[in-house]
Amino acid sequence: MAESKRDYYEVLGVSRDADEATIKKAYRKVAKKYHPDMNPGDAEAEKKFKEASEAYAVLSDADKRRQYDQYGHAAFEGGAGGAGGFGGFDFNGADFSDIFGDMFGDLFGGGRRGGRASQGPMKGANIRKSVRITFEEAVFGCEKELDVVLKDSCPKCNGTGAKPGTSPETCSKCGGKGQVVYTQQSFFGTVQNVQTCPDCHGTGKIIREKCSGCGGTGYVSNRKKISVSIPAGIDNGQSVRIREKGEPGVNGGPRGDLLVEVVVSRHPIFQRQDMHIFSTVPISFAQAALGADVKIKTVDGDVIYTVKPGTKTGTKVRLKGKGVPSIRSASIRGDHYVTLVIQTPEHLSAEAKEALRKFDELSGNTLHTPESSEPKDSAKGGKKKKGFMDKVKEAFED
Repeated sequence: MAESKRDYYEVLGVSRDADEATIKKAYRKVAKKYHPDMNPGDAEAEKKFKEASEAYAVLSDADKRRQYDQYGHAAFEGGAGGAGGFGGFDFNGADFSDIFGDMFGDLFGGGRRGGRASQGPMKGANIRKSVRITFEEAVFGCEKELDVVLKDSCPKCNGTGAKPGTSPETCSKCGGKGQVVYTQQSFFGTVQNVQTCPDCHGTGKIIREKCSGCGGTGYVSNRKKISVSIPAGIDNGQSVRIREKGEPGVNGGPRGDLLVEVVVSRHPIFQRQDMHIFSTVPISFAQAALGADVKIKTVDGDVIYTVKPGTKTGTKVRLKGKGVPSIRSASIRGDHYVTLVIQTPEHLSAEAKEALRKFDELSGNTLHTPESSEPKDSAKGGKKKKGFMDKVKEAFED
């Protein structure tokens, strides 16, 4: 009994409504996995490879796919010859060159895509540099000058790479196309594989006598100074792109770009998060208790802020519009958030200590209450009411 065939859609692992691109992608995956060159001596892999090739030959052809969807495998039974014992199916007319030209290039180096790309104009490679700026320069923007080594057309040979008085010759191997076509036999016919010409490396030209000024490359390197405009609001790690200041293009293509990465130095006071700035400002106990005007540093200069009486340590203050401008619009700025921290004095004179004790007593507290006894309020017969200094101590403990 003849072996029953699997459904073509099942073989490729696609749905019945899959489009042409999906079918092609699925076949490439299966063909690479079971290709005989990748599985030498494996009869089962060879069988699955032929099965997948047959499925693709049908499903990639609109007419054959229409017949298969209507009649199934019976649509192709009865043909003479056959391919690999698959019920006489005929692969004539099935085009695998596009897939296997790319696939063999992936497997063995080269390939159709590389050959095509080398012939057309190609943009030159990008150059990457970095520049260090201050926190304030990142906020407001600045101008920087960089030393960059750039390649320019050789003035001696005008970029041809050939010795003056001579010219590059057309490559005899590829006929100036920059590509060579290799033909190989497969299970389903002849497959053409297009690769970059090994003699001219895709240029289509051979230089017999090289220019002494550039060594045949057609380019010379020059050190240049490039001015870079750093926009206001740029953040650490972001880059500025300068068009066509990179490597020269190929086959008449444009130059690449210069990408300048910005490294922002740390600030001793300010920290940044997106468009907002954060800092901490110390205030004295007296300023926190009585209220006062304190000076706060911002990127725009010092500002005076009025601290309210009874302010607690850790209070956060928002200075609207004192943050970092948006890199897209300088008129939009973030805010500056300040944390007020009460500082405890470490070194006090005798007079200051005495004044502080007196203040403590006037606040209804005492610094000399024994730890073993709880102070009582003699008038009310209960616990002694907490004094102002007790509350201050609790605030510091919190």
